[in-house]
Amino acid sequence: MNDNRMNPLELRATWGLGIAFSLRMLGMFMVLPVLTTYGMILNGANEALIGIAISIYGLTQAAFQIPFGLISDRVGHKRLIICGLLIFAMGSIIAATTHSIWGIILGRALQGAGAISAALMALLSDLTREQNRTKAMAFIGASFGITFSIAMVLGPIITHAFGLQALFWIIAGLSLTSIVIILTIVPCTEHHIVNRELKMVGKNFGKVLSNARLLKLNIGIMCLHILLISNFVALPLAIEKAGMAACDHWKVYLITMLVSFPTVVPFIIYAEKFRHVKKVFTYCVGILFSAEILLWLSETHLWGIISGLQFFFIAFNVLEAILPSLISKESPAGYKGTAMGAYSTSQFIGVAIGGSLGGWLYSLEGTKLVFVAGALIAALWFLISITMKEPPYVSTLRIPLSALAVKDLTLESRLKAQVGVVEATIVREEHSAYIKVDLKQTSRSQLENLIHS
Repeated sequence: MNDNRMNPLELRATWGLGIAFSLRMLGMFMVLPVLTTYGMILNGANEALIGIAISIYGLTQAAFQIPFGLISDRVGHKRLIICGLLIFAMGSIIAATTHSIWGIILGRALQGAGAISAALMALLSDLTREQNRTKAMAFIGASFGITFSIAMVLGPIITHAFGLQALFWIIAGLSLTSIVIILTIVPCTEHHIVNRELKMVGKNFGKVLSNARLLKLNIGIMCLHILLISNFVALPLAIEKAGMAACDHWKVYLITMLVSFPTVVPFIIYAEKFRHVKKVFTYCVGILFSAEILLWLSETHLWGIISGLQFFFIAFNVLEAILPSLISKESPAGYKGTAMGAYSTSQFIGVAIGGSLGGWLYSLEGTKLVFVAGALIAALWFLISITMKEPPYVSTLRIPLSALAVKDLTLESRLKAQVGVVEATIVREEHSAYIKVDLKQTSRSQLENLIHS
């Protein structure tokens, strides 16, 4: 039997959690391309409040992301995921039954408060073996990009056909479907694996937040999502002013997504295989700047707007893939879970800032000011990115330790002396070794043999 092949339980966990996560994110993203156009008919709506309605979920998500992740270890990951999905569904129902912009804002805030990402990843860790966990995580990561693309197309189609309230009812239904999947497909487990590569540890936040390299990456993901959300405050209105009806906007998003996904692959291969991550990263931030300038100059020229959007999404998708990889490379051994918690919080702070800023700027001077501000943010990020150093091309491994290995006081020093190992941390109370290693020089099996020799 191939020990590296997923067993039925792991497949159920991966597919079940992946689909549940995707349905939730689909509901979250479908609102982005339609709220600025269809939301203006709501009672009390204006551009600034529409921006808040788009971004408020980021604020509540940022507020609850880390606490929910830490609490889930105590109350149970599955229980917290279901609770979070119920909160999300409640927010969706409130948004579906209101005719006021304030009701939409309240509903979106509750949607964000159902912050389940950390608990979901922790449950996936409990249900998969060490050798198959990377594949399971990659499946979840890939589903994020695919879901975003589908949402950009489905959101305008559904809203035009059935209305904004119906969209929120569908989103509520997707959340409840996710709960059914969690209860019926995802296996239960009483065995909680302490894996610091996936789970947050409260006492580790100080070291993560004071790490200059990680700080630049957190600023980066915040800037990226400020640009994304502020653009989606302005873009639907800019496209409409350029002569394309709101009901046809899905065609623009479909074309740009279909072009951007295959274009992204060569960038990722070049960055990782040939170890030029910093170069690709910096170039993509430069492309974001160029995209914002193009959007600013295009005004009511539809093909100029589409070209700017195309450049934006190519750079966005590359950076969205590279940034988590950089967090993994730069975080100290045994600190990745905590680093990812801070990273995700920074991402949602960017969402909160982006929508509020975009709405406020649009209310002052229209779409042009939003894109000018986006260009300034991209320029600032570019200046930060050129100060970044080339990351270490290493992977972090967690290797369980036997009772005999835990007692070996020389183990950490012997691991550090191994060729390709740049860092090793032994956490004896968890019976685990966390090792950052260049796998081109030393394989996992060699390290396991060293540990148990």
